[in-house]
Amino acid sequence: MNRIGLVAIGRNEGERLHRCLLSASSQVDSIVYVDSGSTDGSVELARSLGVDVVELDLSVPFTAARARNTGFARLLEVEPQLEFVQFVDGDCEIVEEWLERAQSELVAHPEVAVVCGRRRERFPNLTIYNQLCDLEWNTPVGEAKACGGDAMICVTAFQQVGGYNSRLIAGEEPELCVRLRQKGWKILRIAADMTWHDAQMTSFSQWWKRSVRTGHAYAEGAWLHGAAPERHWVKESRSIWLWGLFLPLLAFGMVWPTNSLSLLLLAGYPITVYRTYRYAQGRGFKQQDSVLYALFCTLGKFPNLLGQLRFHLNRWLGRQNKLIEYKEK
Repeated sequence: MNRIGLVAIGRNEGERLHRCLLSASSQVDSIVYVDSGSTDGSVELARSLGVDVVELDLSVPFTAARARNTGFARLLEVEPQLEFVQFVDGDCEIVEEWLERAQSELVAHPEVAVVCGRRRERFPNLTIYNQLCDLEWNTPVGEAKACGGDAMICVTAFQQVGGYNSRLIAGEEPELCVRLRQKGWKILRIAADMTWHDAQMTSFSQWWKRSVRTGHAYAEGAWLHGAAPERHWVKESRSIWLWGLFLPLLAFGMVWPTNSLSLLLLAGYPITVYRTYRYAQGRGFKQQDSVLYALFCTLGKFPNLLGQLRFHLNRWLGRQNKLIEYKEK
């Protein structure tokens, strides 16, 4: 039987962390929880469950990537014979039978480095923002370009590429997958429930901050791997600049010389909403979900732009990128 370890990361996840650790405790050979400065008793809770805990050094900036790398290193110290590692965020609960299913896929397909499944929101109908998260998690099945924070990874493949890029404050999972695919590995998304996620996103401001973080991730990903043939997140970044900045600037900036005809450019927004709606329908989304998805994808270009600007400004000024957190701790 192949040996499986689990790395959970979190900060102030409380009861969510409790559910997370219990969901995997009897299914893996070893668990490491990496804590990023919790003040709610998460460390004590994890230890009370018999989990190996690593507390990150407070003097070094926190990132999820750094936490996962630290957890992976500790896991191999405890269980050097591990072949697969399940990474999971502390606000997620692993679905029963997922670990066995993911392991079977990796054993059956030795060319696959990463297996992921369906992450679902625990309370998708609580707010439209939770619902948007649930739609976002519903990615196509089959060979994929990337995975999210919850995934089972082959230890050999992870070591070959040096793990996650610890400097990234967001988008570290797709960036890891870029480097894995460059080494000839494959990423597989299977038709199986993987985790229950508890976003606890109850306000527009939280959604806005999360969208700023997404824009930042796109900018940094394109900066790192935007060259051909990968073109990682170049299309997404260009779309953000077009709809978030250039089109409105042109429409309003040319009002006087065009006798207001430039405002007709704003018709592009309902057109792109409709195109995104059609795309969502093609993905099998319900009509109401498709409308919600299309509206917020278009609206999201504006906070996405702020994230892009934030990344490039910090890059030009040589400043450290700081976490963009949307959860209310």
